Amino acid sequence: MTAGSPQPRVRGGITLPTGSEVASYATYLEAQKAVDHLSDEGFPVQLVSIVGTDLRSVERVTGRLTYARVALAGAASGLWFGLFLGLLLTLFVGGGGLNLWLAAVLIGAGSGMLFGVISYALTGGRRDFSSVNAILASRYSVICADQEAGRARQLLQGLEGVRPLQREPGPL
Repeated sequence: MTAGSPQPRVRGGITLPTGSEVASYATYLEAQKAVDHLSDEGFPVQLVSIVGTDLRSVERVTGRLTYARVALAGAASGLWFGLFLGLLLTLFVGGGGLNLWLAAVLIGAGSGMLFGVISYALTGGRRDFSSVNAILASRYSVICADQEAGRARQLLQGLEGVRPLQREPGPL
């Protein structure tokens, strides 16, 4: 680092990247394809970072929860656990055959159903829906070390299948 240049900020052992923005994309997949293209061209990709900006937490509601749905989901996850337990018992205990598997599956499904219904009942109706959470960025910048930024821009021009966002160059 030269005198007067900003120090990178550290979060959890990862420093924010320094360098120049060589391209900006609307989706992470497009930014990933751009970096993959640089790699395919033999570019030193260890000098490249993908930075998502304008982060937003998005929760997509997937459905309404009822006791029946919770019981079914609990039974399904318990069933898988029962299959796994049956496999372990068969491998390490031996014998038992189909009866052991059937008992493990039934106990797993019943336990999963019971725990699912109990945990849903304890919420007291405060959360009667299921959802999926994600953190999304409004744009994804490909940042490259200054010494190779010009070459990276050149390699990314005209890249098929990805459309860089148009914006004025400037700091992140």
